[in-house]
Amino acid sequence: MSIQIKEVTTKQELKTFVTFPHKLYKDCKYYVPPLIKSEMRTLDKDKNPSFKVCNTKLWLAYKDGEVAGRIAGIIHKPFVEKWGNRYARFGWLDFINDDEVFNILIQTVENWATENGMEALQGPLGFTDLDSEGLLIEGFSELSTIVERYNYPYYSTYFEKNGYFKDADWIEYEITAPAVVPPKIAKVSDFVLRKFNFKFAKIKSVRDVFPYIDDIFNIINDLYGLMYGFTPVSEEQIQFYTKQYLPFINPDFVSILLDRNDKVAAFCVTMPSFSKALQKSKGSLFPTGFWHVRKALKKNDTLDMYFIGIRPDHQNMGVMAVLFNDIIQKAISKGFKKAETNMEYESNDRMQSLWKYFEHRQHKRRRSYFKYLVTKARSEDAELI
Repeated sequence: MSIQIKEVTTKQELKTFVTFPHKLYKDCKYYVPPLIKSEMRTLDKDKNPSFKVCNTKLWLAYKDGEVAGRIAGIIHKPFVEKWGNRYARFGWLDFINDDEVFNILIQTVENWATENGMEALQGPLGFTDLDSEGLLIEGFSELSTIVERYNYPYYSTYFEKNGYFKDADWIEYEITAPAVVPPKIAKVSDFVLRKFNFKFAKIKSVRDVFPYIDDIFNIINDLYGLMYGFTPVSEEQIQFYTKQYLPFINPDFVSILLDRNDKVAAFCVTMPSFSKALQKSKGSLFPTGFWHVRKALKKNDTLDMYFIGIRPDHQNMGVMAVLFNDIIQKAISKGFKKAETNMEYESNDRMQSLWKYFEHRQHKRRRSYFKYLVTKARSEDAELI
């Protein structure tokens, strides 16, 4: 038996890196394949501006000549500068259930990080919070969404026996759509709209979203600025993500709340679930993928909640009730039966308190792991060591 590790340096190797999970999870009914073209663009140093601020390496592990695993190593320079922590991150991790394969993957990244002056390794994380992050540790029999990554249950056991510990957890909920808007939410929404003279932007096409893009990302940068591992999204990255994801947005499910000066006060982006459509398309929009996506837009019972953001100076004013009132009305009118919240920090009590108004279940949990690569530990984690 022979285990080898190889750095990805060619376009063909990159495609092998991107498509390996399709093979690994080919018999898994809960796995949702990301679009190959989108993943190729995200991991292309010539196309993704994140590579300008990140020292990034990709590796493939081979067992007896067959691809057996993959991993990315990222040193995010803005993160190091902002937080003052010399932490590298790993992402895009997938591997067969094999000790030697996992060890060569993670040790390669650990050694690379140490050689580049890093003191610890954390992940799974991406270039930004707009990339998939977190290792699934609960909810293995739940269908994944297109903004998440599925992984087998054995993944976490390898981290726990190799010196990694919990650094942060995200939880996810499935919400049952109500028959009517909960009265308290409707009442608060009506009051807030009248008191603060808010109004919803008229979004009839994707083109109508463009004037608000900068405001939306400013809210994202301000809102998430102090959250786990976050670094502001640059102007180049905004353009990259806008070009990559906006074509898939359905304007019927975008809510942009404006203040009296026509500035974005809050926003919410939801979409009909594309999970089953992407399973059928097998990671490609051609030749039949577009048909499956269009069908999902017209006939669907599940709504995916992607982003919700409220401008910091408009928080604690009941704005969330306004957004929820709008979302629920749209869900009811379109016949949706349930919604996926996607990831939220387990400590986000304010967000989770809203789910009490609905029938709900917490069905998934994801974790970011952490390991010191040197003997000096963070003072805030001293009690964990």
